[in-house]
Amino acid sequence: MLQISYIRDNKDLVIKGLKKRNFKELDLVDRAIALDENRRQTQTQLDNTLSESNRLSKEIGALMKEGKRQEAEAAKAQTADLKEQIKQYTAALDQTVQELNEILYRIPNIPNEIVPEGTSAEDNLNVFQAGEIPQLFEGALPHWELAKKYDIIDFELGVKLTGAGFPVYKGKGAKLQRALITYFLDKNTQAGYQEFQVPHMVNQDSGYGTGQLPDKEGQMYHVQLDNLYLIPTAEVPVTNIFRDVILSESELPICCTGYTPCFRREAGSYGAHVRGLNRLHQFDKVEIVRIEHPSRSYQALDQMVEHVKGIMNELKLPYRILRLCGGDMGFTSALTYDFEVYSTAQEKWLEISSVSNFETFQANRLKLRFRNSEGKTQLAHTLNGSSLALPRVLAGILENYQTPEGIVIPEVLRKYTGFDIID
Repeated sequence: MLQISYIRDNKDLVIKGLKKRNFKELDLVDRAIALDENRRQTQTQLDNTLSESNRLSKEIGALMKEGKRQEAEAAKAQTADLKEQIKQYTAALDQTVQELNEILYRIPNIPNEIVPEGTSAEDNLNVFQAGEIPQLFEGALPHWELAKKYDIIDFELGVKLTGAGFPVYKGKGAKLQRALITYFLDKNTQAGYQEFQVPHMVNQDSGYGTGQLPDKEGQMYHVQLDNLYLIPTAEVPVTNIFRDVILSESELPICCTGYTPCFRREAGSYGAHVRGLNRLHQFDKVEIVRIEHPSRSYQALDQMVEHVKGIMNELKLPYRILRLCGGDMGFTSALTYDFEVYSTAQEKWLEISSVSNFETFQANRLKLRFRNSEGKTQLAHTLNGSSLALPRVLAGILENYQTPEGIVIPEVLRKYTGFDIID
């Protein structure tokens, strides 16, 4: 979340940034500033009262030694009154801090200055495009028909076992899925990212730490009995490894990668755009996360973008990179680049990765700091990216690599699959 000191000192800049996001609850800024002023006044009153109480306590001891019992008893009575005031000020302070945090949790991050204006995906800026869109043969099929034809993904069986949006991968489809996961992890670890295996459920503190709560609460599967949430991405548990941690400056950057299934309710999603692998409730994804020094975080973001580009180039899939506009950015992000693969059979672009810099927004929630060369602590910057989300990458491979004889496996994956074609 944004630091209240930043909001207080840069109110006009914050308002401008929130307007770029088309954020409607701008009154939250004034409410936060007013609550912070109240908090500071109450804290001053509490500190002064505590100081006076401590002074009187010392004075009582001195008076008793001097035999001034009557004056000491009067001081004790005054101390009792002060203790009641301290209790009231403490309760008022706790209530104000709680109300302030509830408001701060509802204010999104401020977009970087290079984030384009806009209200929806149509306003995103295409900054890069690569790969030749293949000309498919007559009779080419979308991936959900290919999956059925070659019996590699069973969507109906998934409905039987769980429900819509939970596909079952079979035979060569399962092997191709496993090959992609291993390939992505190998590419990430070769680039210096340390691999982690993390839980697939997190507690409430973790959800608040990376910003999924309260913003995305309705989109997360909630195990109410234990108050645990199924993760929407490995970003949540991996980043929370560093919650309440003070790092040394020499430890930065910290680069992590991990594979997990991801669970998203996708409430309200329906229609043709959710067919097949286009939108699922459970899917596999390999994630990269970085903890960075603030002075180097945007250089790190560029490196992450180049890293994902390298993977897409090796897969030889047509793709493009979009710089998201203010109205299409995630709640926690300061700058996001989306990767999209071209679905030749569907004749549309499908998002396969988001690479984002959150600056201090997550770190402030996480209390993730580092000690600089002067010995002072400051908030780190956090970044994450999909490297990569599997369903739409798999859809792109099935559709773009289909031939009349079968689905050719990208060359870079063949050592992982053990076969060259699905026929």
